[in-house]
Amino acid sequence: MTRLLITGGAGFIGSNFIHYLLAKYPQVEIVNLDALTYAGNLANLADVESDPRYTFVKGDIRNPDDVAKAMADCYAVVNFAAETHVDRSIHEGGVFVETDVRGVFVLCEEARRQKIARFLHISTDEVYGSIPKGAFRETDPLAPSSPYSASKAGGELLARSYFVTYNLPVLVTRSSNNFGPFQYPEKLIPLFITNLIENKSVPVYGDGKQVRDWLFVEDQCEALDLVLHKGEVGQIYNVGAGNEEFNMDVTRALLKLLGKGEDLITYVTDRPGHDRRYAVDTTKIQALGWKPRHNFSAGLKKTVDWYVQREDWWRAIKQKQAEYKAWIEKHYGK
Repeated sequence: MTRLLITGGAGFIGSNFIHYLLAKYPQVEIVNLDALTYAGNLANLADVESDPRYTFVKGDIRNPDDVAKAMADCYAVVNFAAETHVDRSIHEGGVFVETDVRGVFVLCEEARRQKIARFLHISTDEVYGSIPKGAFRETDPLAPSSPYSASKAGGELLARSYFVTYNLPVLVTRSSNNFGPFQYPEKLIPLFITNLIENKSVPVYGDGKQVRDWLFVEDQCEALDLVLHKGEVGQIYNVGAGNEEFNMDVTRALLKLLGKGEDLITYVTDRPGHDRRYAVDTTKIQALGWKPRHNFSAGLKKTVDWYVQREDWWRAIKQKQAEYKAWIEKHYGK
């Protein structure tokens, strides 16, 4: 039986990947190491918690002891654990450096010690920065614009150095914006869906003409599975769906799906360093045999339906968000 360590498996993409692996591979064993920070949620995995192939370990990738215990007897490591919210990174950059860089160092050190056979590090297309036309290739220089993307760039470069220096069998993926079930409602699509269900306004940055390539999380899972098993060690693979959409058009599509009017749009001041357009060339991963199965409309409909049906999941999260905000305002002011 193949034993895998998934770090950050209680988060959005990590929990989807665990569901995917358990459904596809009857002989797989999963160890999920997660610190359960605000975006980690064991409710994402409630339906598999009794599966004998699945083990949850509460721990921090920055803690060598936690990592050593969770990684014991594992064949491979897939690292999802990261701080990921750009807006928060602008105000709390140090936390991002600690997790996204130092955490990767701790994982690589232990993976080297335990002679892990495959080490898949999940990165982001945001490490490239913005591109006005065309698409980034894996060999293009990195030019991150936010503390978040800079910390992700630092983490993946550190992981790659372990391949070059120590022959650690590292693979890296840089994926475009993911969306789908279990995404924490601070990111654009789940925030807007849940706000609209509650008949609340949705905040659009600037003119809403920022362009993102939207990748449905099920397609991401299939790409990661392929890279983990068939990718060439030491290589980087872009993962994107070619679903380029203006943020404004995404907003209008959500309004239409939920039967709401544009009076619920609130235009807000654009955030500092906001990249205008992301796009990645996926020739390399397509050569491995992958292509996305969902177009944007189909993926968005599935996502909206899931959030409509799972109000129990996201309302509990939003209640905690409101309570935390009230506590901060009470003790520190607005």
